[in-house]
Amino acid sequence: MSFHFPAFFSGLTIALGLLVAIGPQNTFVLKQGIARAQIVAIVTVCILCDILLITLGVAGLGAFISSQPMLIRIATWGGAAFLALYGFRSFRSAMKASSLQTGGSVQTTRRGAILAAMAFTLLNPYVYLDTVVLMGAVSSRFSEALPSYWLGCVTTAVCWFGGLGFFAGRLAPLFARPFSWRVLDSMVGVIMCATAWHLLSSFG
Repeated sequence: MSFHFPAFFSGLTIALGLLVAIGPQNTFVLKQGIARAQIVAIVTVCILCDILLITLGVAGLGAFISSQPMLIRIATWGGAAFLALYGFRSFRSAMKASSLQTGGSVQTTRRGAILAAMAFTLLNPYVYLDTVVLMGAVSSRFSEALPSYWLGCVTTAVCWFGGLGFFAGRLAPLFARPFSWRVLDSMVGVIMCATAWHLLSSFG
């Protein structure tokens, strides 16, 4: 089966528009990258999970999920609870001076980082909406060129999370000051809680 550039480019651009938006998953990767804490493990998990979800979406799982309102409701409440909990944890870290030297709620162990990365990816319903439902829906426009479209989506995921995780380390000097971590933790808390609220108001 030959390579189809228009389908590849469509997958590239659609995935870019969906994955680049600042949300819980990207915020977590950015924060860990700034702290230079277990970023290889985190980026690997995010990439592998997104590849799996994109593959399922292209294979047609998105249509099934869209037809199961109870499944969507369960995922919404579970994801909102997780995001709200992490958001309050970030607010608490911002207020505790003793935690600022280690970057607040940054995951420093490999096991904790992997579990957190999986949670931010698999417990966030918006990830399924972006990868499985929306990317999967667009894939229906292609038939013979489906592998090229899939490759475009996957290429974006690999480049985005790799770049976000590893280049965030360049911001590390800025966050040598405790005040910078206090601001970042507060911003993370706002994003997590706002996403949880939007989930419940839209799908709960």
